[in-house]
Amino acid sequence: MNKIIGILMLLVCFAFTGLPDKPKGLKVGSMAPLFSLKDQSGAKVELKTMLANGPVVLIFYRGQWCPYCNKYLSQLEDSLNMIKAKGGQILAISPEMQESIEKTVSKTKASFPVLHDEGLKVMKAYDVAFSVDTITIARYKKFNIDFDKANGQNGANLPVPATYVIGADGTIKYVFFDEDYKKRASVKEILKFL
Repeated sequence: MNKIIGILMLLVCFAFTGLPDKPKGLKVGSMAPLFSLKDQSGAKVELKTMLANGPVVLIFYRGQWCPYCNKYLSQLEDSLNMIKAKGGQILAISPEMQESIEKTVSKTKASFPVLHDEGLKVMKAYDVAFSVDTITIARYKKFNIDFDKANGQNGANLPVPATYVIGADGTIKYVFFDEDYKKRASVKEILKFL
C-alpha cells in the first residue's frame, strides 16, 4: 500500500512540476557544446572559430515579439564596446526564422551575429529549450503572436532566456539561467567573467 501511495505522489509531483521536460541549463565548468548556425545575413557562424578570437557571450532570446528580449539585446549592443574591450564577442540565438530575426536586428540595432537555431539543436545542447503549453499558446495568439509563423518548423518551442560566458578554452565561466523571462544577466556581471 505504501508503495502505491509513493508512486502516486511521485506522479502528482511530475504532473505539477513537469520535471522530466524542464530545462536546467548547463553549469559553470562544463565544456560548451560547439555549433555552426547561420546569422541574420545568412553567413555561417561557428562557435569554435569565434572562441579562437576570445571569449563569447552566448545569449538565448525568445523572439522579436518579446519586449524584454529586445530591451536586453539593445542593452548588449549599447555595451558592446565594453565587452569588446575585455576581448569578448556576443552571439544571440533564437528559434525564430530569418524574417523574424531581421525584425529583431531592426528593433535592437544589434551589430553582433543573431543566429537561427534550426531544429532547436543548440537550445537542446545547452538545455534551455522547452515546449510552450497550449494555454500559453492560446493567450499569445490573442496578442497576434503565432509561434508556428515566427518559428516555422521549430513551432511552439522557446528557450529560457539564458546567458553563458564561454572562455576561449571552451569552458563555461558564467551562467545566468532564470525561468522568469523578465530577468536577465547584467552587463556588469558579464564583464566580470570575460
